Amino acid sequence: MLVRIVRMTFKPEEVDAFLDLFHSTKGKIRNFEGCQHLELMQDYHQPNIFVTYSHWDSEEHLNHYRFSPLFGEVWKATKAKFADKPYAFSSKKVVEVK
Repeated sequence: MLVRIVRMTFKPEEVDAFLDLFHSTKGKIRNFEGCQHLELMQDYHQPNIFVTYSHWDSEEHLNHYRFSPLFGEVWKATKAKFADKPYAFSSKKVVEVK
């Protein structure tokens, strides 16, 4: 499993538009082949900073999504709202403590 984390800083006036976009596309993203989990988190102190946290079956599944028309549309609309460059990385879970 691959864990993908993307931190995005939005122009404050674009936060509502981003949330509308996320809510209108979250089901398509979550149901994309290989996506097992999708979360959106908001920074506790800086409400224009968001993080997506997703689980993918493999890097191939993530890349299939990243090169899909769905991603192209969502990412184009999302990045137009940025106040700063996003930060994205992929990881694999080593230990989970419950």
